[in-house]
Amino acid sequence: MNPTCPLCQSKSTLFCDKPKHLFYKCDTCEGIFRPKHTFLTAEEEKLHYEKHNNDVFDKRYQAFVSPIVEAILHDFSPDTQGLDFGSGTGPVIAKMLTDKGFQVQNYDLFFANEPSLLDEKYNYVSCCEVMEHFHQPYKEFELLKSLLLPKGKLYCKTEIFNNQKPFENWYYKDDFTHVFIYQPKTLEWIKSEFSFSNLIVKEKLIVFEN
Repeated sequence: MNPTCPLCQSKSTLFCDKPKHLFYKCDTCEGIFRPKHTFLTAEEEKLHYEKHNNDVFDKRYQAFVSPIVEAILHDFSPDTQGLDFGSGTGPVIAKMLTDKGFQVQNYDLFFANEPSLLDEKYNYVSCCEVMEHFHQPYKEFELLKSLLLPKGKLYCKTEIFNNQKPFENWYYKDDFTHVFIYQPKTLEWIKSEFSFSNLIVKEKLIVFEN
């Protein structure tokens, strides 16, 4: 029996069956996901992230996260409160925003695990190249929504699969920590299910408005 979708709990169809890459696609929200038995262990996942060369002073890394940073600078003022969810080994978003006088906290399951930060409310939450790693995407989006103040915004960045090439040839699936891939319909499902007032998608930048 095919696994149920970890986002919407609907039935799924086999989507990609390769020696190293097994994916199913949800029949309802169209999320594309690896089955749980293929996940890396927590130790293996942490080791994988530690190999990332995320230097906060690296101009290429700053350019990589700049769509989120520029959107926050445009939408909010320095007196607001923000959280970088999944800040990783190099919290570059927080550095770039604090350099502009903004107040940003960092949370990361492996590298900045301060659960008390998840009891607070924020004007904005950034989530850069994180949502594709969610083992339990429903639970994670439920949490992210709960972190937002009224009129708050959730800024995400990930690669969206939109049939730009055959999935089996798409590089983004090759990272074993990428366990849940989003399609346009998946994002619309999230907007509806969690009662976001608006969804804006500009290439890799995804903004959910509370």
